[in-house]
Parts: sequence; C-alpha cells; structure tokens
Amino acid sequence: MEITKHCVVALTWTLKDTLGETLDVLDEPVEFLIGGKDLLPVIEDALQGYLAGAKIELQIEPEQAFGDFNDQLIFLEKRSLFPAELETGLTMEGFALPSGCNPDAPKDAIYTVTDIYPEHVVLDGNHPLAGIAIRISLTVEHVREATDAEIDSGTLGTGFFRIQGIHDTAPGNDTLH
Repeated sequence: MEITKHCVVALTWTLKDTLGETLDVLDEPVEFLIGGKDLLPVIEDALQGYLAGAKIELQIEPEQAFGDFNDQLIFLEKRSLFPAELETGLTMEGFALPSGCNPDAPKDAIYTVTDIYPEHVVLDGNHPLAGIAIRISLTVEHVREATDAEIDSGTLGTGFFRIQGIHDTAPGNDTLH
C-alpha cells in the first residue's frame, strides 16, 4: 500500500544532529497516523507515495520542527515551591506549575527541570530539540489503512517527539518518542 493521507505507517529511525551525534534511535516499529497530529508536516510530506521497505533521509531545520530556542522560556523559580523529590529531567505542564511560580510563564508550555540548586530550580519551556537542525534516517516498516476511529481522533497517541508531562496518562516515562 502506498502512503497517502489517512493511512497508518509503522516507522523506525535514527535521529542525529548535524554534527552526527545520535539523539534518538527507534529500533522497534511505532505506528503514526498520516494526515493527523502524529508527525511533523515535513516528515508527512516526505513520506507521501512511498511503500513499506522505503528508506528516507531527511534534514529538518529548526523552523520545520521544534522552532528556535527561546530564552524567554527559561524561568528561575524558588526551590521551596517544589517537592523534595524533584529531579533534573522531570517535565511538568505550565498549568500545573506550583503556586508562586512566575505568572508570566506560559501555561500551555511543557517545562523541563534542567538544573536544581539549593535555593532555585531552572525550568525550560523549550522543546529539548528547539534550535537544532536534525537529520533523520527513516525506514517504513509497514503501511495500512487507518480505521475511522483513528481518523476521527486525529492521532494514534504516538506523536513525533511528543514530550510526556508528569500529568499525562500515557504509559511509559518522559521520552522523546
């Protein structure tokens, strides 16, 4: 079956930065809905017309992916506002930031705890890949028709590099895929 809008593709990939450093490897196939919210538009466009077994190499610039790094999304907050078990790398949704955090912090962002100091916590509202051009080697493992339910939902719940917050109910941990 050829990849078109409203089909499901199972992909594996290796993701690298422009210096060749591996950022992510997806070696077990994961299904994504084409024509929904699962993949970046640049990846969906590149996949159109391919069949299972295809191998595709892409370079994706920041503006096509996760945007430029925005230093206005870095916030220094009081350590006392957060639980003692707070760890670097933990993510939280903006609407769930503790009371007393900067009111200018956008509520629709997902923040990553990047540093913890005795008196302060650094929160970064940028996507971990913001500002980075990425190279992705994709393999189309299989293609199938999407069900009506999948099309209606607009997603299989496996968005490309969707960061799961601490309040998400999806299984697994805070991963990039």
